[in-house]
Parts: sequence; structure tokens; C-alpha cells
Amino acid sequence: MSNSTVPRSGTEAQKKSPAAPDGTTGPEKTPSGKVSLRLRFRRDRVLLLMTLPAVLLLLVFNYLPILGNVVAFQEYDPYVSDNGIVSILHSPWVGLENFERIFADSDFWNAVRNTLILFFFQLVLFFPVPILLALLINSVVRPRVRAVSQAILYLPHFFSWVLVVAVFQQLFGGAGIFSQLLREHGYDGLDFMTDPDTFALLITAQSVWKDAGWGIIVFLAALASVSPDLYEAAAMDGASRRRRMWHVTLPALRPVIALLLVLRVGDALTVGFEQILLQRDMVGPGAAEVLDTFVWWNGVRNQDFGYAAAAGLVKGVVSLGLVLAANKVAHLMGEQGVYKK
Repeated sequence: MSNSTVPRSGTEAQKKSPAAPDGTTGPEKTPSGKVSLRLRFRRDRVLLLMTLPAVLLLLVFNYLPILGNVVAFQEYDPYVSDNGIVSILHSPWVGLENFERIFADSDFWNAVRNTLILFFFQLVLFFPVPILLALLINSVVRPRVRAVSQAILYLPHFFSWVLVVAVFQQLFGGAGIFSQLLREHGYDGLDFMTDPDTFALLITAQSVWKDAGWGIIVFLAALASVSPDLYEAAAMDGASRRRRMWHVTLPALRPVIALLLVLRVGDALTVGFEQILLQRDMVGPGAAEVLDTFVWWNGVRNQDFGYAAAAGLVKGVVSLGLVLAANKVAHLMGEQGVYKK
């Protein structure tokens, strides 16, 4: 049987096994049928080399600075040495003393309260605006009108916060246009820029005007992926425009809304550092002090670096917990969230 086509050994059978569509062969796979890690590295080595610079930048500027949180457990003195690492090594350890000071500090809890109030206003009043604008622009038939509308809405995003605050000051300040009009008609002028009671609404209005137009990009991209056949089928079934929006458009946006909502909840304790710092002195720290400005004021202005680092570390840990909790809720709702289960 010298002419038999049966391989003489298992090794020859492995050598002659055909390649899979992904370029792998039978012996290169695990018993479960998955591609081995070694082969995946060899197969995707070009892509890995292309992403290596971005990974290095992420490590250097995002993850290595995390090690600096050690100063939260120290009475850190940056003037011990010109070298920051040497200053950390020679600064005295205080353990959890900075955290005890934080939780006993009424100013810290006032900053937490103001942060949560601003987050609530922005979540309720600001987060739905890009969705509504995307639906409105998507319903415009004429391409030229749609393009002009998008350009007008995008433009404020490129303004600096200094310019945004200056514009609102000219409109709603004590000497602004609206106050002058009220005085000309015999009414008392209004100054929203220095009123602590309306500060949360003012900050939210500024954020809506500046960033709502930019936020609709994601939702317009999601709407562009919806098949027109779905709208045609719904119209043939007798669905009105409102019904088509409710049963076709919004379900298509649901995964994107869930993802952005999870990210927004995780960013709840960051409500705009530069924007609020520019207006902090106009309404006072009682209404405008948030966690970011609290950290800046104690760390940079008061030179209490260990105390400020402890406050920032508490904020980071709480934000991480909010992301995980919101992502869990997204999973329970059947959405992917930030990552899969």
C-alpha cells in the first residue's frame, strides 16, 4: 500500500492542513477553536506597531501621573528639592490625616453639594439638547439648510470660555443689553452674572450654547446608520412622523444615548473647571465652589498639596464607582455601555 494517500504521521497531517479564512491553521488554534495569543500577536504585529506610539503617550501622560497620588498620604513639600521625585521621597508621611481633614471640612462638603447641583442641572437640561437638535436637523429635507444649521450650531464650540463669559456678561450682566432695555421701560435691571441663586442655570445655559451643537455630531452619525427601509416600511404601515421617530429613530439612538449617559454620569464630579473659575469671584465660593476649584484653590493657591491631592483622589475613586454603577445599569437595560459583560 505504498500508494496510500493516508499521511504517515500526525505531523504531516498538520503540515498539510488547509489555512483558515483568517490565515490560521489547525495546530495554531487552541482546543476550543480560538486563535492562540502568539499567533494573534504575529498576525497583527503591524497594527500593534502602529498603535504603540498612542499607547506610550497614554502611559506617560495618563497612567504614570497616577503614581503622584502618593502625596495624598504625605505632607508634601515641593521645595525640598528641584526634583519632584526627590521631594516625594523626603516629604513626611501623615497616613490618612489629609482624608480626615477633608471629611471634617465644611468647605469640602459645600463643594460636593454645588458639584452635584450643577451635575443635576446639566443632566436634565443639557444632556437632552443635542438629541433634540440632532432629530431636528435630521428632519430637514434641504441639504443646504441642514449644512448651514450645523455650521451655526457648531461655531460656539470653538470659542474660549473667556469669550463665552464675556458674551453672557454683555447680555445678562448688570450693564448688559437686557438690563438696559428693562430700565428704559421703567423696570429694575437684572444681573444674572452675580446672582448666586441663578448660578446653576447660568452655567447650564452657557454649556448648552457652547457645546450642544458639537454634541449632536455623535447622534447625527448614529442617525445616518439607520436604514431608510425602516422608515419606508413604517410609513407603509400607516405610522405618522411622530410614530416613526418614536419607534424607529429613538431605538436607533438608544445604544449611543446609553453609552454617553454612562460617560456623563462618570464625569458627574467634573462640571467645568475653567468656566466656573472665571465666574467664581462674581458669585462667591458659597455658590460657585466645586470640587475642581476646591482642589485648585487649596493646592495651587494655598500650597497645601497633600490636602488637595487627597480631595482629588476621593473625587477620582467616586467617579470610577459611578462609571461602574452606571455601566451595570446599562447592562441591566440590555445595552452594552462602556464595555461588554
